[in-house]
Amino acid sequence: MNTHEEKSRHWDEKYQTGLPGWDRGGPSPALLHWLDSDMLSPCRLLIPGCGNGHEVVELARRGFSVSALDIAPTPLSRLRMMLAREGLDARLIQADVLHWQPDAPFDAIYEQTCLCALAPEEWPDYAAQLYRWLRPGGLMFALFMQTGRPGGPPYHCDPGEMHALFAPERWEWIEPPHREVPHPNGLFEYAAVLRRVG
Repeated sequence: MNTHEEKSRHWDEKYQTGLPGWDRGGPSPALLHWLDSDMLSPCRLLIPGCGNGHEVVELARRGFSVSALDIAPTPLSRLRMMLAREGLDARLIQADVLHWQPDAPFDAIYEQTCLCALAPEEWPDYAAQLYRWLRPGGLMFALFMQTGRPGGPPYHCDPGEMHALFAPERWEWIEPPHREVPHPNGLFEYAAVLRRVG
């Protein structure tokens, strides 16, 4: 899949035929924990690879200025309807996370499903995007999928690899990935909070 159109069609077919293996059907308990403990409070926030956007709705409901990015039109269309039903607002963007650039950097990023959906050879480019998207000192709230097996998506996000990918020259690990977040698909994620350095 080399072109934007091919990628978009590939992912859209997945959403039209069923839920991807990482869709929870609702907001992650890790996100709710970060919100309820005031680690994450209303700000300008980006959700890359938002999919069906359960977290987008929750964050918009709590007063965040949310931008949600996905390459597939079908989940964005569903999300637009969900937001309209609840009288909520968010900026929805159909674009490739490896190429899109915002007008201005964000205060926070919620990274739950995007990294594990990308092929590992794309991870360095994606990590560079995350760094560019955040303002200096901005926070990334991440959930790293643990599959314990080769192949994907979702791909296994080994904690050691994540520390190498999000290295100390660019990232401070405020909350290391130790808290296990069970997933309905039988797997689990490690929760981590990182701050952009510089």
